[in-house]
Amino acid sequence: MEKKLKVGVLGATGMVGQRFVSLMAGHPWFELVSVAASPSSAGKPYAEAVAGRWTLGTPIPEAAKKLVVGDASDIKRVSGEVDFVFCAVDMAKDVTARLEEDYARAETPLISNNSAHRWTPDVPMMIPEINDAHSVVIEAQRRRLGTKRGFVAVKPNCSIQSYVPALHPLKHLGLTKVAVCTYQAISGAGKTFESWPEMVDNVIPFIKGEEEKSEQEPLKIWGSLVDGKIVTATSPAITAQCIRVPVSDGHLAAVFVSFEKKTNKEEIVAAWRAYSGKPQSKKLPSAPSPFLTYFEDDTRPQTKLDRDAGNGQGVTLGRLRADTGVFDWRFIGLSHNTVRGAAGGAVLTAELLAADGWLTAK
Repeated sequence: MEKKLKVGVLGATGMVGQRFVSLMAGHPWFELVSVAASPSSAGKPYAEAVAGRWTLGTPIPEAAKKLVVGDASDIKRVSGEVDFVFCAVDMAKDVTARLEEDYARAETPLISNNSAHRWTPDVPMMIPEINDAHSVVIEAQRRRLGTKRGFVAVKPNCSIQSYVPALHPLKHLGLTKVAVCTYQAISGAGKTFESWPEMVDNVIPFIKGEEEKSEQEPLKIWGSLVDGKIVTATSPAITAQCIRVPVSDGHLAAVFVSFEKKTNKEEIVAAWRAYSGKPQSKKLPSAPSPFLTYFEDDTRPQTKLDRDAGNGQGVTLGRLRADTGVFDWRFIGLSHNTVRGAAGGAVLTAELLAADGWLTAK
């Protein structure tokens, strides 16, 4: 890319917003020029706005420290500074939905970490290695919104990133049933152990709304484009349980699968190791290579050891073995929930959209 695109981050002071800010440091295609948040943070230098609540292990990027935080609701001002924005605001779902479409109508494309538009039929919800073809629905969305360059694109829930990338290369084998239990880090709730001491030495067997997202969102990702809308797939059947565990980062999944036809371990592992997507073929800046890594060691993947695979963008797999009669096979998957599962997944989506011409300079 000859000239960097100018980027803003909405909700820049929160945990996912901070991750967006950190991922923009030194990015070869994107330049962070605007940070915005709630009115309580507006007017402060970014370093002051996040003082005492910077959650990442790396320092605040120097280029971001002196940026003055704007009001995320001041669409005209923010849009005047950027070519597109990432969105990580913490607002009510209906308020977020209106805000995101208002940015799009202001001709500012918006790539969102939020759930507000995941089920809007003409909004692509993307795992870039899996459903890059869904980006063409942006044309229909622009017609609905009356825009020339503005649109909304979203990334799916963090919980599904640890197992849907592993399921996708197996669909040609006739995947029929999936049962999954996810063991999810506290950063998925925007927390650290300092801010949530109750999670130390504790497990909470409920995360509101997470199981429904885990069961339903994969079907939109595998959906078909029909008359300017994404029509969700009807299979495979997925059932999920989602559990909060005392881990800082990284969502781990225990997965059980059944197929229409008989499969063997070598066939499944070969499918995983051979699989890559458009981000890899285009050598996008944030694309992990390999996308999927399978460990023969039964003690892997481990959250602490493997969540940063591919700079947090890779998905690691292990313990593939035959089930005892209820399902055909079972395995473990792992992804970094605030990189691949949140800000990093949105950045990779933006890179793909830029490479395909959907994101351009104003």
